[in-house]
Amino acid sequence: MADNPWTEGSEPASDPRNQSETNRLWSVMERTLAQSTIEQRRVRRWGIFFKTITLGYVIGISLFVVNQLNLPVNAMGSQSHTAVVPIDGVIAPGESANAFEIQQNLEAAFEAPGSKGVMLEINSPGGSPVQSEYVYRAIVDLKAQYPGKPVHAVIGDIGASGAYYIAAAADTIHAAPASIVGSIGVVSSGFGFNDLLEKLGVDRRVVTAGENKAMLDPFLPESEADKKHLQGLLDATHQQFIARVQEGRGERLTPGDEDVFDGRVWSGEQALILGLVDSLAGPLEVAREWIGAEDRVYYVQDEPLLNQFSREFGFGVGSAFSWIGRQGISNSWSLNH
Repeated sequence: MADNPWTEGSEPASDPRNQSETNRLWSVMERTLAQSTIEQRRVRRWGIFFKTITLGYVIGISLFVVNQLNLPVNAMGSQSHTAVVPIDGVIAPGESANAFEIQQNLEAAFEAPGSKGVMLEINSPGGSPVQSEYVYRAIVDLKAQYPGKPVHAVIGDIGASGAYYIAAAADTIHAAPASIVGSIGVVSSGFGFNDLLEKLGVDRRVVTAGENKAMLDPFLPESEADKKHLQGLLDATHQQFIARVQEGRGERLTPGDEDVFDGRVWSGEQALILGLVDSLAGPLEVAREWIGAEDRVYYVQDEPLLNQFSREFGFGVGSAFSWIGRQGISNSWSLNH
């Protein structure tokens, strides 16, 4: 068969315009698919985040309800025991030895039908006179409300200043021979930096409304008037402290030639001679011989479940934000945890 001169060696010619249009369509499709994938990932990430938040709030509300039932632990109900309320560390708001929690523990200890008496287990250098007064008054009021339940304070390593203030409300006070007892006084201390500023060439500028508003400013020279005013405040608080000790200890104080109210501390042995304590004994001995119930039950507040959850959940939310950030989602806030 003869070759066809019209078709031999020839192919349909491609149109450059068609090829360009095809490439453009493919490019549009790729961008659309890529954008769709990114959007799906964003939706999924935010979905996980908001589900976590929702779950957290549900758990938080549940724990809040349970938290309302949070009571001092180790309550033994009707079993005979010595109810121990520890006072450990610095006495101050925000510390473990704060008046609010100690009062709650005291109330639970007195209310327990099986508690034969209450023991204050003290290991504290003192702290806020206001917090100490709150606890002192709570003990006095509870003793009046439950006259059949004695209160005995047992000082461990140290029961000084505000801690002894509280102990004075007890029926008896006990300590170890080497315990640190007393410090019946009030102190205020600070530093003055006015000469340092002068050497550095720094000019201190203070504007006040009220002549004495900047009293005791450490960057200003100390004035005798300010010092006298502060001394008056300390003296008044000291007299309140002395009155509480005298009210609690009464004629048991036998200071002799010593001034037990001058702020000094004493060993347990010395405190016994001075009438600041009633015996040299530890918690077990006091529970057995003075209260008559050797089994001791500690009345303390566990950390509320809501606080535990807040701490853990707060960390979890922070991690969630961090995870979202790592996925490339930008935001205009930061979360510190």
